[in-house]
Amino acid sequence: MEIIPTEIPDVKIIKPRVFSDDRGYFFESYNRNGFTESGIDAVFVQDNESRSVKGVLRGLHFQKPPHAQGKLVRVVRGAVLDVAVDIRKESPWYGKWVAVELTEHNKWMCWIPEGFAHGFLTLEDNTIFSYKCTGFYNASSEGSIRWDDPMLNINWGVSDPVLSDKDRKAPLFSELGNIF
Repeated sequence: MEIIPTEIPDVKIIKPRVFSDDRGYFFESYNRNGFTESGIDAVFVQDNESRSVKGVLRGLHFQKPPHAQGKLVRVVRGAVLDVAVDIRKESPWYGKWVAVELTEHNKWMCWIPEGFAHGFLTLEDNTIFSYKCTGFYNASSEGSIRWDDPMLNINWGVSDPVLSDKDRKAPLFSELGNIF
């Protein structure tokens, strides 16, 4: 497994060793020792999975303390543009974002620690997206930021994605305040 820091070093791309032959493939999608040795000392308590048609944008979501979540995300089928936005007020990367394409073919994963808003855009029909969370979901701690916030200026590559009502009505980044 290779762990690569992004432009925001706390967000990391994980490239697993994939063993392929004429039968198919095998890889470890999670190994606590390997992650801990690489500086990701997370304890996961909940796994989630979604399936979406092409053009669905889910996010940008986060959970406020004390129910904040770190996430280890990957694509089981299809492809996404995965985005993490630093919302830690004291961080040198506050308000900055990183994006990585995760696909069923590259099998990459992305580690997004607490203090980040997270979202993804599906690039293929019937994309299955999986994520491990370090905290349990808590509806009263749910937060979001508008996907097309002009202050963040995220290049999603689309102008009219499929959105939930909640994501369409999400507040702007400037309205967040000091959460983390």
